[in-house]
Amino acid sequence: MIPKIDVRKLNAQKKYAGDLAFEYEGEQSLIDIPYAAFSAPVGVNLHYEILEDDSVEITGCVTFTLKGCCSRCLNAAEQTFSGELDAYFVPCGGESEDYRYTGGVIDLRDCLNDAVMLSLPARLVCGKNCIPLEWKEQ
Repeated sequence: MIPKIDVRKLNAQKKYAGDLAFEYEGEQSLIDIPYAAFSAPVGVNLHYEILEDDSVEITGCVTFTLKGCCSRCLNAAEQTFSGELDAYFVPCGGESEDYRYTGGVIDLRDCLNDAVMLSLPARLVCGKNCIPLEWKEQ
């Protein structure tokens, strides 16, 4: 489950910065590599900082493992990937390209999905010594 950041509650507690670490089930629809899927939950480590104007800067990393068939030779493949998370949330209103939040609560799902998508490889490969199918000797 993805936790939410309650900006109003944290402001009331005078906790303007903090860290979160959690895991969640990645959405299979994010993966467009044939015959590949998440083999474990997506791990997230992030740091948030609430600024004076109630905007929130979030940095950290996502880590996930893909398992499936090698895109080159179709043998079993499993690889772990990690990517950076860098998001800026603003309270609802105004026009900007930043993430928005309403009701004083930040839903991290969209920025986490974006971080995972940006970290996905073009293909899943079984290893450095992989020989593509069309090049294998019979």
